[in-house]
Amino acid sequence: MGDTLALSGTSGGEKADVTVVKIVDPASAKEAFSSPKAGERLVAVQFRIRNTGTAVYDDSPSNGARLVDNEGQQFTARIATDTTAGPSFPGSVMIAPGDTALGYITFTVPTASRVAKVQFALNSGFAPSTGQWTVS
Repeated sequence: MGDTLALSGTSGGEKADVTVVKIVDPASAKEAFSSPKAGERLVAVQFRIRNTGTAVYDDSPSNGARLVDNEGQQFTARIATDTTAGPSFPGSVMIAPGDTALGYITFTVPTASRVAKVQFALNSGFAPSTGQWTVS
């Protein structure tokens, strides 16, 4: 955790330094209706995205984020779930070159799963480079 990875987008001007700042496992839903079902738990991952490119980073960060458990199962972000861990990224962000954004992305995983990796890619996950962090 804490490593900053330089990622590229689908066009030449899209570049960002992405850092996994913190993982809250388990996380608590802010609203009762967002609580996970029996046998599941929430995991909130705080990302810092710094636009190092020449183009505005205009994307939905949660679309490009994944969790991977110790068995290799992948989990996508849970949309519109705020947790008590802290402020979530909005549905979409616009980050000007040189600016930084900080926010949580929330996932639902089975209670028995052990989170092993966090992955992130620009352009809603379609960018050519994917950052990966090992969870210890």
